[in-house]
Amino acid sequence: MPRRYGQACPVAKSLDLVGDRWTLLLVRDLLPGPRRFQDLQAGLPGIAPNILSDRLKLMEAHALVSRRFYSDHPPRAEYTLTERGRELGVVVGALATWGARHVHRASALVHDDCGHPVEMKYFCRRCDSRVRGSAVRLTRRRSAAPRRRPAKPSNRTTTLRGGPAPPRDRAAKPR
Repeated sequence: MPRRYGQACPVAKSLDLVGDRWTLLLVRDLLPGPRRFQDLQAGLPGIAPNILSDRLKLMEAHALVSRRFYSDHPPRAEYTLTERGRELGVVVGALATWGARHVHRASALVHDDCGHPVEMKYFCRRCDSRVRGSAVRLTRRRSAAPRRRPAKPSNRTTTLRGGPAPPRDRAAKPR
């Protein structure tokens, strides 16, 4: 049974699904395309077959991978990321970028066409521009019905840098 964080936060809820050991490595290995069970196991030294099977079943239950049998006797399957699972490629890329910068400097995430390192950036579709990480925070979405703003900043808003977000300027434009 996977661990649960029990927090109403998209980071914690996401980790409930993909935070188990091996899960993001399976996503990494499935990003290029379909893979068979034995190929996944060979690419992840140290993973026990029962753990690999459990992770793939959990990922299938959460619609991150799909399974297709290519042999009935014995039953053999190949696994493919769903669209939902492919969206985790950005997460794997961000971890690869961070890891190459801080813990495994012998690697880099590079552009296939030119071979130069790429960077992960925030982008605001509404403003049609890149956004600095210091200008990004995590907050709850507004519901369709207008709600009164609390007099004091909510403790539920945090920056992605950690710690509480600075109070918003009341004169600032609403988003």
